[in-house]
Amino acid sequence: MNREEARRQARVIMDAAGLSDWTFRFDHAKRRAGSCTHARKTITLSGPLVDLYDEATVRGVILHEIAHAMVGPHHHHDAEWKRMARALGAPDDARLPAQLPEPEAPWVGTCPVCGATKKLFRQPKRVVACGSCTHSFDRRRILTWTKDGVPTQPGGAYARELASLRRPLP
Repeated sequence: MNREEARRQARVIMDAAGLSDWTFRFDHAKRRAGSCTHARKTITLSGPLVDLYDEATVRGVILHEIAHAMVGPHHHHDAEWKRMARALGAPDDARLPAQLPEPEAPWVGTCPVCGATKKLFRQPKRVVACGSCTHSFDRRRILTWTKDGVPTQPGGAYARELASLRRPLP
């Protein structure tokens, strides 16, 4: 959906719900579609996800966040929130359908033993081993990383931790 159309739609629905003193904005989230911050009286939508979602899905997210705004900060996804969501015409589920499109994660870690992958939107900060083929840390299963499809090793604290793990044991 077009972001400007989503912004206009959010503002119209927020005003109609009596939230004219609330702010609307886009954020950069990639794993959640929206948020409601009572302390700042702000509803946000994920810009990257709005770009991928259809109009009906975006409208559902807007209504979901408006339901949060209307019931207050202590209800999360409880029965009172669900009643409000239904009254507004929003889906009363806390999660969006799994089949919705999602942005490509630039960082992909691959287990050298079983090939399982882990996708991240930010550079990994800690060295991790595969969680699919073992349940304890195993140096042989430390993930190897690509960024945007190019093999790379994360730097900073990750590189220091990896170097210390590769030192021979005393």
